[in-house]
Amino acid sequence: MMLTVSNLSTFYGNIQALKGIDLEINQGEIVALIGSNGAGKTTLLKTITGLIKPKTGSVKFVDKEITTMDASDIVKLGISLSPEGRQVFPKMTVVENLEMGAFIRKDNKEIKESFERVYQLFPRLYERKSQEAGTLSGGEQQMVAIGRALMSKPKLLLLDEPSLGLAPMLVEMIFELVKEINLQGTTILLIEQNARMALMIANRGYVIETGKIVLEDSADQLLVSDEVRKAYLGE
Repeated sequence: MMLTVSNLSTFYGNIQALKGIDLEINQGEIVALIGSNGAGKTTLLKTITGLIKPKTGSVKFVDKEITTMDASDIVKLGISLSPEGRQVFPKMTVVENLEMGAFIRKDNKEIKESFERVYQLFPRLYERKSQEAGTLSGGEQQMVAIGRALMSKPKLLLLDEPSLGLAPMLVEMIFELVKEINLQGTTILLIEQNARMALMIANRGYVIETGKIVLEDSADQLLVSDEVRKAYLGE
C-alpha cells in the first residue's frame, strides 16, 4: 500500500473539517476524490502533505508514519502537491518556477532529466521557458503547477482541481497528460470537481461529503451509481 489514511480528523479552530477519513492508494493507481465545494477535499490534501496537522488519526506513506512530519520532509519522501488555483510564482520565469520544484534535490544530472520529462509532457512550457509565469494563460499556468510538482520526482502526485477554470479543450488535454504521467510510473490522487472526467481516467474513487467518505468503489461503478450521477454528474 503506498498511502494509508486512517481515521483522520482535522480542525480549523473549532470547526471540524475532516471527520474520521479512511482512504487507501495502491502503487500505480489513479484515485479520484470527488465532492462539492467545502466538503474537505483540499483540507485532506493539506493534511497528507503536512501543511495542516490532524487532531486524530494517522497518515502512512509506504509503511512510514508521516502524520507529524514537516511538509518539507514529506516532499523528500516522495509526495508532491500541485495546489488548487495553480499558485505559480508570477514574477518568476517558467524555468525558475520549475527549479523551485526541485529545490530538495542535489543531483544535477537527474534534475536535468526531470526538466526534459516536463518539457516532453508540456512542449508549450519549453517554448515559454523564459517568460514570467504571471503572463501565461490559465492553461499554461496549470502546466507550470503540475510540472513544478513533478520536478521533485514524486512517487505520489496530489493534484488539486487541475481543470478548474480551464476551457473544455484544455481540460481534455490536462486529463490526457494526467493519464500519461501515471503511465510513466507516478501514482496519482486526483481531486476534481469535474467528476465525470476524473472517474473516466481513475481506477478507483472516493466521494467525500462534509468531511466524511460516503462512498468508495471502482471508478466504473461510481460512474453508474445513481447517487453519484444525481449529485455530481448533473443527471
